[in-house]
Parts: sequence; structure tokens; C-alpha cells
Amino acid sequence: MSGSRGKITFGSDFTGSYASVAWGTGQLVAGDAFGGGIGFTSVNEGSFASTVDEPGGILAITTDTADNDNAALISGPFKAEDGRVVAEARFKYSNVDCAVFFGFSETMALDTPVMPAEFATATMSYNGAGGILGIQYDVDGTTDDWRAVMGDGGAAVSGSGNGIRANATVTADRWVIARAILSPDGSGEVYLGEVGHVDSNGIPSLRLIKRFEAGLNPADLVYAVLMIENRSGAARVLEVDYFEGESYRDWRAA
Repeated sequence: MSGSRGKITFGSDFTGSYASVAWGTGQLVAGDAFGGGIGFTSVNEGSFASTVDEPGGILAITTDTADNDNAALISGPFKAEDGRVVAEARFKYSNVDCAVFFGFSETMALDTPVMPAEFATATMSYNGAGGILGIQYDVDGTTDDWRAVMGDGGAAVSGSGNGIRANATVTADRWVIARAILSPDGSGEVYLGEVGHVDSNGIPSLRLIKRFEAGLNPADLVYAVLMIENRSGAARVLEVDYFEGESYRDWRAA
């Protein structure tokens, strides 16, 4: 049995007003926290605020101050078996001494979230038992860069190894655009738009970092995730211009 609303969309431009709204330790802001089907979870407390000196609606998320405190925007779960799952976000971070992940993660604890993929020295760690597709940056790496990743069962798949370098310019307080696509055959694509790669108008443009061949189970449920984690005893700010995407409904469900 099927109806007329097969496509599922989520997203927000964060044009609401968030005036130093605090959240508690490990608290999940459930459901439609920001409109558009976007939830939120964190390790330890922090605050939301609106960035008001730039147009278009920007959410500023400030982590707590302990090392490895994090905060994550989430939506889902979605299933690629029902149709292509797409997510895109535009964001920036206050300091480079942090880690950021954008993409999809099957494992996403809603009380104590863990960064899906982390890079330290020269090794990528794929956390959790589920599938992962996305792009990440981690200051703990010897060489700072964005890296496309695909993993499952705590290990790299589809040639992801220690991630695929974007050879990008890592710069604090500058906009980054990221897009991840998970297809019904289990393959995935990861895109990045950042400082140093611009179109004819000088605007950062998306470029394909890696197309991974089929490596994930399209029947698995995944969350769309944008997450920051500090790497020092100091609060770090993730500013988000938009976080959006689409998937498809499972008409076969009983």
C-alpha cells in the first residue's frame, strides 16, 4: 500500500531565535528541536544562540568545556533501500582544535553520542558497529585535512582505509559546505566545498571527494549527522547556516 507522500524531507535554515538557550548534561532535545525534523544530542552541557551579524539564519552551538565534549544535530533514521538518501549542510567552526563529522551513521547513541570517525596521527578509527559514510576533520591528525570515509562494523570498507584526503584548506571561522549521498546499492558519494575551491564568482563550490563503491547494507537504518567535538579543555562553537536532506518512505512496512 502506498500514498502520495513518498519523499521524506528534513531541514532548517535556523531562522528562529535562540538567545543563549542552555541544555543540560547529556540531554537530548527530542523530535523537532529546530523545526524540519532535526533533533539534537550531546555529551555534557552547552548552549544554543543565534548569530545575528550575518543574514539568513545561523545557529551557533557551543560545547561544554571538558576535553572531548561534543554536540550533534541529527535527523532520521533513514534507509537507502527505500531510495537515495541525501544530506547537505553549510557550517563553520570557531577554532581548528576540534573534530567535525558530517554524513550518515547507523550507530548514534542519543544519550552519549560518539564521533562516528576519528583521525589521530595517521590512523582513522571507525566507531560503533554500524555503517558510516561522510567526511571528517580531526586536529589530532598529524596532517590537517578533511577526509571522506566509509566504514562498517568498526572497520573501513570500499577502500576507505585511513580516509580519502580532500587536500583542502582547513581554516577556522570560514564556511564549509558538505554533502553525502547513500544509494540503494550501498554505494556512497562525499562532496566538499571550502576555502580555496571556488566558482567563477568566488563562491565555494562543491567537488566530489570520493565515490565509494557498494560497501554498506542499504537495509540498515542511518541517521544524518552534523557533529563537533572539542579537542581541548575549552568550549568550541559550531555555526550552522543550514542542515537539510531527503529520503524515501518504506511503503513495504506492515
